[in-house]
Amino acid sequence: MKMDVQTLDAKKKGSVDLDDGVFGLEPRKDILHRMVRYQLAKRQAGTHKVQERGEVSKTTKRIGRQKGGGTARHGNGSVSQFRGGAKAHGPRVRSHAHNLPKKVRAMALRHALSAKVTSGELIVIDDAALKEAKTAGLRKSLEKLGVTNGLIVSGNTVDENFAKAASNIPNLDVLPSQGANVYDILRRHKLVLTKQAVEDLEARLK
Repeated sequence: MKMDVQTLDAKKKGSVDLDDGVFGLEPRKDILHRMVRYQLAKRQAGTHKVQERGEVSKTTKRIGRQKGGGTARHGNGSVSQFRGGAKAHGPRVRSHAHNLPKKVRAMALRHALSAKVTSGELIVIDDAALKEAKTAGLRKSLEKLGVTNGLIVSGNTVDENFAKAASNIPNLDVLPSQGANVYDILRRHKLVLTKQAVEDLEARLK
């Protein structure tokens, strides 16, 4: 399929052919859901930890009498019923990551890109580079393109001036083509790709 290419000033600058195998699929929500869960689980720290019975230093003396006291027969102060006691079956340090086949991950990225095309939220620009790192100028250019909440995917590297200017704009992410991922694509309203990013993604996903 053909798509117009624009400049940062929202002026038309030719067109580009998008591969139907990457940008023209019918989006599958189940695949996208699996990939988002995979990414969020992988980035979860898993450093939550509480002390259990073997890690709490409390008295082991019998608390009260065995009989006749009118209370339960407690034999240790480290149980969870008492203040300062341990937590029964509490969280432990662990990894929350789970496996997802490489082919499914690649498929999910293709469906995420296709979802943006289907919903009319994909914009292709010729280049993402600035002569000066001016946030105000970049904000005006993005407003002309209709981007107030978006992800901009550049080529192999991100222009330093562009990255600095974009860092001060809320709800705007900038990534190199190698860093394009399903979660960041879906969490932003607009997806802006440079011509180089289109070529890189097609080469990566064909």
